[in-house]
Amino acid sequence: MKQVRPKKNLGQHFLTDLNIAKRIADTVDEPYNDLPVLEVGPGMGVMTQYLVEKPRPLKVVEIDRESVAYLKENFPRLIDNIIGGDFLRMDLREVFDGQQFVLTGNYPYDISSQIFFKMLDNKDLIPCCTGMIQHEVAVRMASQPGNKQYGILSVLIQAWYNVEYLFTVEPSVFNPPPKVQSAVIRMTRNEVTDLGCDEQLFKRIVKATFNQRRKMLRVSLRQIFDASHPASPSFFEDEMMTRRPEQLSIQEFVELTNKVSIELG
Repeated sequence: MKQVRPKKNLGQHFLTDLNIAKRIADTVDEPYNDLPVLEVGPGMGVMTQYLVEKPRPLKVVEIDRESVAYLKENFPRLIDNIIGGDFLRMDLREVFDGQQFVLTGNYPYDISSQIFFKMLDNKDLIPCCTGMIQHEVAVRMASQPGNKQYGILSVLIQAWYNVEYLFTVEPSVFNPPPKVQSAVIRMTRNEVTDLGCDEQLFKRIVKATFNQRRKMLRVSLRQIFDASHPASPSFFEDEMMTRRPEQLSIQEFVELTNKVSIELG
């Protein structure tokens, strides 16, 4: 079968360097080398060829019909485990019958954040996630407070996962070459089982404050309140209100969420 043509509308950039493909595939071996693996966006299977040799169950999900046909022809032993569909619309509890699994892939850059938000929604199913994303996004995910790259993804992911920036990948090893550098990351669930605050309100506050990241919290937090639930004057006099979101640790965001929750009643 002829090679699959990369499709711009799907954000496809096929990795051509086999050494790098193997290095990415091997990121799934730590620390959960016995769990099943779900690969997102295998394309022509450059990573799949190394994942399929590992002594563990493997399934792949691919939205591109041409790639699905290519995979079925070239990976006959995987034929019953090739899922043609959209990862973002899948019920992940059905993939391995409710069993935990490791998520990996060469993720489409334009939807990588959505993929990781879905991972967060299924964090009890996914103790480890590895793969390749845009370098800039990887840096944001691994950034610490006080850094200008520290933002929504940093806080929401690091609240539940330890993030490792593993290595950088240059554009020249792709077809077609992307206009940006890429990076390989690994996220492993931390020990947190309960944030100690209202999780939905926590997410709302993180997004609200970082969407106005240049403003002090006393400004950006006003949108959380309305006429029926006004904040007390003393709330905005708190020392924390003079800070900007990038200056807050995850624990301070938890504390802030609890303070807002009290104000909302």
